[in-house]
Amino acid sequence: MPRTLIVTNDFPPRQGGIETFVAAIADGLPPDQLVVYTARMPGAAAGDAARPYPVVRDPSTRLLPTRALSQRVVDAYAAHDCDRVLFGAAAPLGLLAMAVRAAGAHRVIGITHGHELWWARLPVTRPLMRRIGDGCDTLTYLADYTRAGIASALSPAAAARMRRMPPGVDTETFTPHVDGRPVRASLGIPADARVLVCVSRLTPRKGQDTLIAAWPKVRAQLPDAILLIVGQGEDEQRLRDRARALSVTDAVVFAGGVPHPQTPPYFAAADVFGMICRDRRAGLEVEGLGIVFLEAAATGLPVIVGRSGGAVDTVLDGKTGVVVDPTDVDTVAATAIDLLGNPERARRMGAAGRDWVEQAWTWHRVHATVRELLDL
Repeated sequence: MPRTLIVTNDFPPRQGGIETFVAAIADGLPPDQLVVYTARMPGAAAGDAARPYPVVRDPSTRLLPTRALSQRVVDAYAAHDCDRVLFGAAAPLGLLAMAVRAAGAHRVIGITHGHELWWARLPVTRPLMRRIGDGCDTLTYLADYTRAGIASALSPAAAARMRRMPPGVDTETFTPHVDGRPVRASLGIPADARVLVCVSRLTPRKGQDTLIAAWPKVRAQLPDAILLIVGQGEDEQRLRDRARALSVTDAVVFAGGVPHPQTPPYFAAADVFGMICRDRRAGLEVEGLGIVFLEAAATGLPVIVGRSGGAVDTVLDGKTGVVVDPTDVDTVAATAIDLLGNPERARRMGAAGRDWVEQAWTWHRVHATVRELLDL
């Protein structure tokens, strides 16, 4: 019986887009044909025990492609009688590809998410990205933007083997039928307020600061408008200070971090979704895709998308949402005012977004691609 070893740093209980993607891939494979090898994390035991497949935790809290880790991964591969390996994030763990192939791996797949772009661009890591590509049978990519950047570092043969595989959306969990009223009530948001929500890690690249900067202009036109920020991260205090400096603390609600499965009611509590993602560090940090835009669309919300990397692929501009210049606060404010102030237009966009997700962004498509790539 074929058995796949998923090797990944990114796995629950850690929260994030990559963690969600990798866990969903694992959950879509036959549990008796799967083993996950991942890092040690606080609070992991209960979740691991509930999964229908083995989860092997490395002694370290961060997997790095050292000789010692290579041996531990090979040992796990052999102990569980695996013959296929999938790297949850191709860089850096794809550097172990040659070791698992030497141990007998029939297929080796590496998933890319967007951070591999700077691996492909920096002189010190560019040769490593080429090595990863040559060691894997296939590298996946999220969107044409990320493919072009990553492929530039690969050998022609490895570039030709790349396959598009963006994450999917659970359209039964993220649905317009979710009730957001309890979330509004728990956060003290009036039932009739106009709400724009941003669900994301609190980091400068995600653009919550741009939304806060736009909010005085939004409130000048729509006095009941509320900005709901859901997430946690290193930028939280700076964002709170920014809201205080702009005198909009009464209009900006910080909900804190929420486990991914519990986020649908937070989308449902809003009328519009916005994440004004932007490029940083001379284009080395970009938004690889932004599955959160599609989750919002599946919930029936129009989306405001910052122009960065592959994020533009998550919206049909003008139909399911609007792409904005993430450096233009006035445009961001005007777009938020337009969508919050025109609920019928927002509903039409939200309905179109839901239809598009159901047609093109389901996990069924992703799982079919994974099985094909693994030759299952």
